Amino acid sequence: MKNIWHFFKGTLVLVSKGSKAYYCWVFFLLGLMAIGAIAYARQLNEGLIVTNMRDQVSWGFYISNFTFLVGVAAAAVLLVIPAYVYHWKPIKEIAVLGELLAISAIVMCLLFVTVDIGHPERFWHLIPKIGLLNFPQSLLAWDVVVLNTYLALNLTIAVYILYNLYYKRTPNKSFTTPLLLLSIPSAISIHTVTAFLYNGLGARPFWNSSILVPRFLASAFCSGPAFMIIIFFLVRKYTKFKIEDKAIQKVAELIAYAMFINLLLLGAELFKEYYTATVHLDSVRYLFQGLHGHSALVPWIWTAMIFNATAFFIFLVPETRKNNVTLIIGCMLVFTGVYIEKGMGLVIPGFIPDVLHEIYEYSPSGIELLLAMGIWSTGLFVFTMLLRVAIPILNGDFHVADDGVSSYIGDQLFLVQQEPEEMSEPESADDYEHAG
Repeated sequence: MKNIWHFFKGTLVLVSKGSKAYYCWVFFLLGLMAIGAIAYARQLNEGLIVTNMRDQVSWGFYISNFTFLVGVAAAAVLLVIPAYVYHWKPIKEIAVLGELLAISAIVMCLLFVTVDIGHPERFWHLIPKIGLLNFPQSLLAWDVVVLNTYLALNLTIAVYILYNLYYKRTPNKSFTTPLLLLSIPSAISIHTVTAFLYNGLGARPFWNSSILVPRFLASAFCSGPAFMIIIFFLVRKYTKFKIEDKAIQKVAELIAYAMFINLLLLGAELFKEYYTATVHLDSVRYLFQGLHGHSALVPWIWTAMIFNATAFFIFLVPETRKNNVTLIIGCMLVFTGVYIEKGMGLVIPGFIPDVLHEIYEYSPSGIELLLAMGIWSTGLFVFTMLLRVAIPILNGDFHVADDGVSSYIGDQLFLVQQEPEEMSEPESADDYEHAG
């Protein structure tokens, strides 16, 4: 416990130190989080009536973000498989960053579900033995289980690896390997169960499709890795952490395959709807063409289609995929396109028209937008703190050494203390040195 406390205390000092740019970024996120908290306080006080969700459209912007972020979290598996199953060294060196992104994404998922609940204080009903989780009969119960399991797995793996690297020990493979292998089906399951929540609703034909699960997974393996590539470039530019080009290119190549499958499955779904032309076509027509004069989502979905198609060709052509500028542009297009398609473009049309064939055209209210901004800021804050600890440890600049003397290496943090079994408590936070 003494070693754990030493590690934890050192990380607290580490995240509290940084350059002016680091402080500006952190306080910027904290400011947005405070705005989101104020918006949530108003929603708690007045109820969900402050949102634009109604009986006709009972899932809105919150669940749209939740659905998208589940895919971002699941995408960490694209780093875990080549790193720990095939032991490919360039990916293995950065796999922990994917696990940290998964942790941050799941935190945001849980927050979006929380703000979507009208009475969050009744959450205790989901706790086994105290409330009634209704597992395994309820798909919502399955979602609660798989999301929290995946969060616990990634948190355990990442902390254990970083903790051992901090103490200059090789992580015990007999402990990490089973957890890493278990995280693979867990990553698949969080998005599979989410898709089942949609296509299990027979009264909503827009979602009632057997290919919804592979569509979810394919889009997840586009948006999540695209965000990772952007993070890789930022980490490589602003830190000394080395990320090889071939690792980035391998992830980009995997995005190209996933984009093809995603577009193919979407095309198959559209063919089925338009060729059969049943009454169930109304939801698709509302999304892509507008229905009875209602067309709020039409410009958004066509923007997403253009973004996705453009990004696919960027990733498909080796010359543009290997060019860093066009690669970053492609990643931004993928992330934005999938966010629109898999968010509002998936959730809202499922409710239109409603069971009485009425159309309620939903758009998020100001409170919903502010709350979503606060939650995204919380996720980015968590990810920033995790990276602030992980990068110096992975770089070898923040660890315990033999001689018990604190010193600098270049401009990077280098913590030097005694070996774990001989470690003494530092007298103050000043015993930890940091890089500006």
